[in-house]
Amino acid sequence: MQNLKVIFMGTPEFAVPVLETLIKNTEVVLVVTQPDKPVGRKQILTPSPIKKIAMENKIPIFQPTKIRSDFETVLNTPCDILITCAYGQIIPKEILEYPRLGCINVHASLLPKYRGGAPIHWCLINGEEKTGVTIMYMAEKMDAGDIIAQEEYKILPTDNVGTLHEKLSYIGADLLLKTLPSIIAKTNNRIVQEENEVTFGYNIKREEEHLDFTKSGVTILNKIRGLNPWPMANILVNGEEYKVLEADFFKKEKTNPYCIHEITKEKIGIECQDGIIYLKVIKPFGKKIMNVKDFLNGIKKEEAQKWKIE
Repeated sequence: MQNLKVIFMGTPEFAVPVLETLIKNTEVVLVVTQPDKPVGRKQILTPSPIKKIAMENKIPIFQPTKIRSDFETVLNTPCDILITCAYGQIIPKEILEYPRLGCINVHASLLPKYRGGAPIHWCLINGEEKTGVTIMYMAEKMDAGDIIAQEEYKILPTDNVGTLHEKLSYIGADLLLKTLPSIIAKTNNRIVQEENEVTFGYNIKREEEHLDFTKSGVTILNKIRGLNPWPMANILVNGEEYKVLEADFFKKEKTNPYCIHEITKEKIGIECQDGIIYLKVIKPFGKKIMNVKDFLNGIKKEEAQKWKIE
């Protein structure tokens, strides 16, 4: 495969193992990634993780603001195949029809479940027992192309977005490497997705980050780990936003959702639909991430007892 000319399109850290695998095993002739973005309080213009890898390997880079209207650089780059992984923009028909071996996508779900930009978040929020990676042909409709290969992963109780993100990125890179020879030989599977089984993992909206204590404890815990470590679930404490990264749940009958159940030197318990959510790791407004025990050591107990949760 060393002579296989590849155009790669990707942006975040998730796509890095895929690009690194392609660099080792093929000839990557162009990397397409999102424009540099301002980061941090000082809004320093920062390249994407994929751009950094391309620069380190002296691979030509193309960063269109809108690939749908600015794609001539891609069409002017001779290639055999185009491979995408978490690029972040819809690919136009002109590009999809360009490479002789087609356009392939590495997607972090078991399609047709969780098409869209946040499949890892939503499989955790919805309490799925398994997820995985799909290698697929690209189509004009988002994540709707024919499936070439899939690999399942059983979700662990300790998994969150961060751990699952890393595991699936390496599964995706390995699966792509195993699948490429059959794509090159044109002997690969090509399975049409069942439209009646489609679900979506769209990008998380700001309002969806908020915890609802009228829900069950399991539902709340799933949302917390499905948003950890980004963008992080939140609650309002006396009108100020607190991020919640980890919590425990204990069942209890006759609850009063949103009420403080108890505050000790080590824990804060908030009642939900069917029990108590004990906060473990939080990010108070304007402060760093910390254990609840450390947070409570820094304030007066009487102050915490005045908490009003929204």
